[in-house]
This record gives sequence, structure tokens and C-alpha cells, in this order.
Amino acid sequence: MAGRHRLLLENAQQLVLVCARGEEYLRRQDAGSLAVLRDASLVVGLDGCIKAVGQADVIRNQFSGATFERIIDCSGKCVLPGLVDAHTHPVWAGDRVHEFAMKLAGASYMEIHEAGGGIHFTVEHTRKATEEELFSTFKHRLEHMLRTGSTLVECKSGYGLNLETELKMLRVIERAKQHMDIGISSTYCGAHSVPKGKTAAEATDDIINNHLPKLKELKLTGEIHVNNIDVFCEKGVFDLESTRRILQAGKDIGLQINFHGDELHPMKSAELGAELGARAISHLEEVSDEGIKAMARAKCAAVLLPTTAYMLRLKQPQARKMLEEGVIVALGSDFNPNAYCFSMPMVMHLACVNMKMSMNEALAAATINAAYALGKSDTHGSIEMGKQGDLVIINSSRWEHLIYQFGGHEALISYVIVKGKIIYQNERCETMISY
Repeated sequence: MAGRHRLLLENAQQLVLVCARGEEYLRRQDAGSLAVLRDASLVVGLDGCIKAVGQADVIRNQFSGATFERIIDCSGKCVLPGLVDAHTHPVWAGDRVHEFAMKLAGASYMEIHEAGGGIHFTVEHTRKATEEELFSTFKHRLEHMLRTGSTLVECKSGYGLNLETELKMLRVIERAKQHMDIGISSTYCGAHSVPKGKTAAEATDDIINNHLPKLKELKLTGEIHVNNIDVFCEKGVFDLESTRRILQAGKDIGLQINFHGDELHPMKSAELGAELGARAISHLEEVSDEGIKAMARAKCAAVLLPTTAYMLRLKQPQARKMLEEGVIVALGSDFNPNAYCFSMPMVMHLACVNMKMSMNEALAAATINAAYALGKSDTHGSIEMGKQGDLVIINSSRWEHLIYQFGGHEALISYVIVKGKIIYQNERCETMISY
């Protein structure tokens, strides 16, 4: 096939497709059996999409007359889909390292929250920060996520709680969408906590009557494009009825439902999400058996966050039960001031060790299923023809090393590629061939 193309990756020891038949998601036994080619190559076109995947000799013959902007010899290396982080809170000012010491001394999340710490501490600092300050730190965090292999990231607001600051955060996210290579799915999370001076009922009314109409207006003018709506459905925060009202109002203006549920107390969030047609629910440490069944029936993804359970010493989400019941299990880092982790390889490792997932299940959860949780599995999450050319190349002959080597991803990852363009190259890698 003659013509000019953007990228050729050739002779990969393993090419981890994840999916090979256009699946939207993988669940039950399918999540434990991934599609992998050996001695394989792939081509990304000038439009940034994958044009061909197959055995190296077949691709070599098929594209014998073609030219490429970049060629990378992947002999002895593995190629994986770009990782997808399905839950982050990356726009904020003011870290909470002092609260980590409090947690280590035995303080619970809600004890810190009720004492004016937690989300409220970050809200105070985020309200004071300028948009430029927030963008500068946000940009740095996204760059760090890219270097750990994440090429699509869900990014929430939620540290404003008033309309002015929530919009400031969403403008920062929109700016990154327009000017950075990493893919972003943006989430309005104005119901992350009840603002000081308001009741939950008053906060709910403010969101429905003021915040969401403004988001609809800004979408129509093209200023801000939000993808998802989130609520922290929790005892002492937003109850089930308030959560229902906010999520339904968001759905009515075209936002995907993707919310926090059943984290610290059993709230029947999973049942509510299934009823409302939620795309995904995060946390779920306290989900009920009926909630698990309801999510499986509704094809509502469970975004599990092993870093949060680890750092807050919570009981682990029931990943095995969810997988056995047919829930679509995804993973996220939950990057935020309370769970400071950028790395999806470390998240996958924790999911395997603490939640008893297999490495295949963890990779499916951090690629195709995480993309599904964001409504993006038609374009992201696997290496298949027509999908976006988001790829990670690791310097190992077996892909499992990305999970096995806990904290070793910085030395393992050779390249991170978005739309066929090399966005990050490890300085220890061999020089690329350019034509």
C-alpha cells in the first residue's frame, strides 16, 4: 500500500491488542483473555488513526511502497494501547500532605472532613488561585500522567462548589483539551461536597437552577464542552434523593452520568445509577449484592480505585464478585490531594494484589473498560483498525512487566504515542529513524 503515513511500529515481540473484534468492553471470562499478537507491526495514518495491524511480514509486504514520518523498531519490546485513567481530580491548589500525617495517626476521612479539612481545605485554596496558576499545575500533572502511559484521562471539577470557581476549573480543563496532546473527558463535579453556609438541599437547588443552565449555555456558545456529571453520594454529603435530582438534571442537558457512590457507607448508589442509566459509578467499596447485579444488568461500569482504598485503609472493592457477576470493571487513579498517585501501572498492580484481579483483567480495566466508562471505547482502549493511534511501548519482551514491576514504569516505558505522534520518549531509548 503506497502513500505516506505517520508511524510504523515494526517487529514488536508482543502487540497487545486487548480486543480484536470491536468489543465495547470486556467482562467475565473475556476480561481474563486478551488478544495478543507476536512478531507484529502496526501502521498509524496521517489522520492519527490505526490503518493496519498484523504479523510483521504481512505488514511489510502490504506497505512495501509506503513512506513513514517515523519508524520505530520494536524488536524485543511490547506495544500496548495507551492507558485510560477513568477517575481523576487534577485541578486544584493547596496540597494536603499535613492530612496524610493525620490519617496515619488514625483520623478517618470524614473526621478530617468535618473538622474543615479534606475537600473544604482544597476548596479554599482553589477559590483563591488564579486561572493561570491552576492551569500551570494542571498541565504539569497531565504531563506526568502521560509519562506513566496514560493517553486518555477523565478530569473533574469539584473544588469550587460555587459557580464562579467551578467554571474557572472547567475553563482550565477546556484549555488543556484544546492545547495538550493527552485526551481528556471532562466532568462537572459541583456536587463534590456541600459548600459551607449551605444545606445539601440548598446546594442541590443551586446546582440545578444555576450551575447546570450555565453549563448548557456555555456548551451552546462553544466555550466549554463538559462530558459527564458527578455527585458525591454519601452520608453527610448528598443523599440519594439529592443525588437523583442532580444527576437527572445533568442527563437532561446531555451529560453522561458518572458519579461517586457507595464509598464510605452503603447508600444504594449502584441501584440508583443502574435505574438512571449511568455510564459509570466510582468507588463502590460498600456496594450491595443487589447493586452489583443491577450494574451488570444495566451495563454500568464500576470504576474501582485501589489507591483510595489503600491510602484511606478502607475495605477493598469486591472486584472478584463484580467480575463474576458480569459487571464491566474499570480502573482509575483517583488522583487528588487525598490520594496522590499519577500512575496507572501502579494502580493495576494494586488492583492485582489487593483486589485479586488477574493481570489480564487489570489491563482490560485500564484500557477498553476504562474507555467504555467514559463513552470512548469506540475510539480508545484497544489496538484495532480505525481507532486512535494511542500507544505505549515498553522495553520488555513480556507486557506483564508493566504491572509486575511495582513502581518500575519510568524505566520500562520507552515511548508514549498519541494519534501516532511520539509525545514522550525515554532518553535511554535508541534514536528513532526518520524519513
